[in-house]
Formats: sequence, structure tokens, C-alpha cells
Amino acid sequence: MSLTKEYFMEATEGCPVIPAIKNDEWLEACKESDCGIAYIIYGDICNIAEIVQKVKAAGKMAIVHVDLINGLSSKEISVDFLKKYTDMDGIISMKPVMIKRAKELGIFTIQRFYVMDALSYANVVKHVKNCNPDVVELMPAGLSKIIKYLLEEIDKPVVASGLILDKEDVMGALKTGADAVSTTNREVWNC
Repeated sequence: MSLTKEYFMEATEGCPVIPAIKNDEWLEACKESDCGIAYIIYGDICNIAEIVQKVKAAGKMAIVHVDLINGLSSKEISVDFLKKYTDMDGIISMKPVMIKRAKELGIFTIQRFYVMDALSYANVVKHVKNCNPDVVELMPAGLSKIIKYLLEEIDKPVVASGLILDKEDVMGALKTGADAVSTTNREVWNC
């Protein structure tokens, strides 16, 4: 089964907290998470296929943050590499060129944005229109007012991430309209 926006929405409706795994220990802990999706935010070109397989063996869809994999460049060929040599279900990237290439290859995409000021806010709208990602991820998650306004301008599911300190932060992001929350905070991984 390939990851679609519909499956993503269904999986995050049941458990809106997506584990972001950053090392092998966290990969093991991820197996206990209720969410059917996991973000892979570590690894290198020598072990990424193995990490993806472990996530999939745990019954989770594996979404690789292509910008954070050691040995991959910020060129489109990195997306081709992941498609050819791993069984990943999708990618996350902050780079429009990566999102565009993944879309060309039929790969599920999450475009991540740091919203720090009015210029970065405007860039979200521009890049979503140009790249057409399946999902938009906004950082940091505590931007409840910004999430609300952006949801009026972009017609995409939104994942909030960054600086999730507790369940209150999770609930705050969800109340403002985010569809899910991604976090490395293991204390809030279970719904």
C-alpha cells in the first residue's frame, strides 16, 4: 500500500502524534507508538534502507527527512536514490527542488517550513502553490495564530512540529487546526 494523503489523514486521526526518530534507541521505542507513521530524521546513505525496513517491520509507514540523511546532497538525485534503494513511503524536505522531484516520481511529500517572520510566512503560501506537497509541516508548533491564518490560505493537511514540551502543546496545536503533531519528545508519543 502506498502512502496517500487520505491514508495519512486516517492514520493521524487515530493518533495525531507522529514519532520523529533520531537514533536506533528511539527506533526501538517507536515500535510502542500508537501512530501508524514515523518520521526518520537520522541515518546515512549506508544505513537508511535498513532503518526504513525496521520502521516498516514495526508496522509503520516510513517517511524519510531527506535533508537530514548524511551523505545525501541537496540535489534531486537524492530523492531518486531513496526511491531506488529504500522502501520508504514518503519524504520530508524544506527544499522545494526535493519536493518537486518527489512529486514527479509519485512519492508522498511533506514540505517543512520554519515560520519566523512575515517573509517566511509569505514563502509558505508561495512554495505550497509552486510545489504542491501532499502535507505542509510548520515549525515551531506553538504558532497557533499563524497555523490558523495559513489554513485559510493553503488547502493542505498541516503537521505542527518543534518545541513540543507536553500534551498541552499537542492539544494546542490540534485545537488551532493542525491535523497532526510530529515530535522527538517521547513522553507524548502515545495518544
